[in-house]
Amino acid sequence: MDGTTIAVQAEILVPVEEAWKSWTSPEDIKQWNNASNDWHTPQAKNDLKKGGRFVYRMEARDKSSGFDFSGTYTEVVPNKLISYTIDDDRKVIVEFRAHKDRTTIIETFEAEQSNPIEMQREGWQAILNNFKHYVEK
Repeated sequence: MDGTTIAVQAEILVPVEEAWKSWTSPEDIKQWNNASNDWHTPQAKNDLKKGGRFVYRMEARDKSSGFDFSGTYTEVVPNKLISYTIDDDRKVIVEFRAHKDRTTIIETFEAEQSNPIEMQREGWQAILNNFKHYVEK
């Protein structure tokens, strides 16, 4: 990673295999990939392999705005690591650390230049927290 990096993490109270499946399955991604209830992910495509691409369509529920969050995988180690490059050339690493019946997920990403660091951290943490809530219910 070349630029300023931000890390967020959460302890998920499920085994790593379950966390991995929910993190990578398009049907699951559509259920948890939003930072607030005002947003959702109506479409998700995920070709989880080195060189594979993902596209998550993120939209405001009131249809006032939306964007594609997309990129290319650079490394995939099942139940351990996903790294990818977002289409704006920022790098992201997602680590899955197994601890018996729970999993720690650590996401480290390069900051973008148009929003404050704390705002970016809060947004990514909110999505990770939403993932935790979804998987643990």
